[in-house]
Amino acid sequence: MQPSAGPALPHTHSRTVHWLTTAAALGAVVGVVALVQPADASVTGAAATPGPTATQRPARPVPAPDPKAAAYPMDCPPGAGVDVVEHVSGDLDGDGRPETVAVVRCHSETGTPPSGVYILSSATTAGAAPKVAQMLVNPKDDREISDFRLEGRTVRATVLGFSGATVPRCCPDLQRGYSWEWRDGRYVALPGPAANSV
Repeated sequence: MQPSAGPALPHTHSRTVHWLTTAAALGAVVGVVALVQPADASVTGAAATPGPTATQRPARPVPAPDPKAAAYPMDCPPGAGVDVVEHVSGDLDGDGRPETVAVVRCHSETGTPPSGVYILSSATTAGAAPKVAQMLVNPKDDREISDFRLEGRTVRATVLGFSGATVPRCCPDLQRGYSWEWRDGRYVALPGPAANSV
């Protein structure tokens, strides 16, 4: 006869009531945790990171003023209209919006009318025509423009003129290089050395 192993310990007996009580207690704890902690709380900073504001989003690029849509202060013959000879665009004053610089003259079937140079800025009202911000060369001064270009934020050109009324319009005999830059709230003319003749 083998010795007895002794009476069974009370906690080693499986009882259905014991397991049901334990499962109910664990279910209650899990339910409380689910109420306290949101489902996405494991994503670090997901709820604390705000989306980009309107000021942080990059602004849409602003189109340069259309030189053909502007009204120029020129005294052209009735019905003659204005020809845009050349134009360049760029942000000349550093405000993030491009300006357009246009060389214009009255339309003519013969000859070469004097040119004017104007800086155009975009209209503040949507759909409105560009406005003339400043005149760089007055057509009343009887000048012609050549070598017109934009270098960085500096406008450059050679301004041609006439030494007298008898000089043929085809052949200006005076020239001077000019550059225009934005300084102290306006475009300033910086003349180069004067040349005696073309």
